[in-house]
Amino acid sequence: MKTYKFKTTINCGSCVRAVTPHLNKLEGIQYWKVDTDNPDKILEVNTDSLDAQAIKSTVEKAGFKAEQV
Repeated sequence: MKTYKFKTTINCGSCVRAVTPHLNKLEGIQYWKVDTDNPDKILEVNTDSLDAQAIKSTVEKAGFKAEQV
């Protein structure tokens, strides 16, 4: 399993709720979370089949920015 981390613009509970359906329907994600207490709003994704670009594209489709760290 691979873990990706992204600096995002997902900065509150409402933002997390907005991105949740997009990440939940993405096949291959085992687990994900956003640390909204971190100044960089780090999204951590565990996957066994996706690459960073697929995750980044999904977050951007939900209306947020994501930059891999």
